[in-house]
Amino acid sequence: MNQAIQKTERIHSLDSLRAIMMLFGLVLHSALTYNVTYHGDTWSPKDPNTTHILSDFLVLLIHSFRMPMFFFVAGFFGAMLFYERQPISMIKNRIFRIVLPFVVFLLLLWPITVFAFGYTNAVFSQLENPFQKALKSLTNVSDFLPKTTSHLWFLYYLSLITGTTVILGLLLKNGQQLTKRLTKAFNWIVKKPLVRIIFFSSLVFLTLIILKTSMVKASVSLIPERNTFIYFFVFYLIGWVLFKSKEHLKTFMLYDWTCTISAIILATMQGLIIQIYELEPNGNSGILILFSSVVVCLFLFGITGLFIRYGSKHSAKMRYISDSSYWVYLTHLPLTVIIPSFIWDFPFPAFLKFLIVLSLTTIICFTSYHYFVRNTFIGKFLNGRKYPKK
Repeated sequence: MNQAIQKTERIHSLDSLRAIMMLFGLVLHSALTYNVTYHGDTWSPKDPNTTHILSDFLVLLIHSFRMPMFFFVAGFFGAMLFYERQPISMIKNRIFRIVLPFVVFLLLLWPITVFAFGYTNAVFSQLENPFQKALKSLTNVSDFLPKTTSHLWFLYYLSLITGTTVILGLLLKNGQQLTKRLTKAFNWIVKKPLVRIIFFSSLVFLTLIILKTSMVKASVSLIPERNTFIYFFVFYLIGWVLFKSKEHLKTFMLYDWTCTISAIILATMQGLIIQIYELEPNGNSGILILFSSVVVCLFLFGITGLFIRYGSKHSAKMRYISDSSYWVYLTHLPLTVIIPSFIWDFPFPAFLKFLIVLSLTTIICFTSYHYFVRNTFIGKFLNGRKYPKK
């Protein structure tokens, strides 16, 4: 007689962590327009009157941990679905929660995003009739078809990584002895704060050495890019394996503040080294690779520990934010692009403009979620169910 699989109770801390990492995208994209660094086609708008190097540092800081942590949590919840709901149910869930939203929102948002970039660039260049200039980018039918994955690139790679992991999981499902040995070794590593930082920093360091870069840029190409896939696959696998050792999650609270503060200090040092020696943030520098490896792992265990410490209990407000984060992230990009065009000639410092863009984007996205998404078919499409507005 088969023994029923015991389901894991909702882990509020990791659920909240996933949502906050997603919402950090609003902070990052709101800051990019005010960077001193020119990001080319990746982010062409650059306020002609107001930039500040601190916005560059903010982007660098968030980029150092945000998506590795997101894929780490995604791997944990992916394993939960795989082992507790069985592979077929997991595949169906991931298709409906990841693949379909990616396709639908990429198609819907592409022309809006193209217009937003075109309009803001025209305003920043002080061209006449910026509205018409932006519309010229959408004159042909083909212009409405996505040329990149835009800010939804992470859903694209999450789909690819999930599919790959499911195949590996099915191949290893019968290898119980190997799984037990891996789990035992992982348990030993996870329980010891210093050991896990050294082990996983070494793993990330080796990965970046192989990829020949100190920072993996998110690829928005429709053709999968090797470095982006491998790098985030590593963090997804760490989260996946951690699920088998979930009883040791509380050990992440050991030195959580120390890890987080140390990560901020090291990330600041890394930023200074890049500025002083004029290094490429994603270059093949051994010292930068070492910094990146240690920083991301300190952030990984430090921030996760903080969420477990302070966010393990149910919170109605945090649950609301978790539910809304998907919609907010999916729809925020055109707003962070176009709002700067309305305030570019205001005599405000870069930090204030950044706050205005971030605040307006946040208000619009959360308001639209509350009144047009939460208790509608859109909310059910994204989150699997409708919620009452209250």
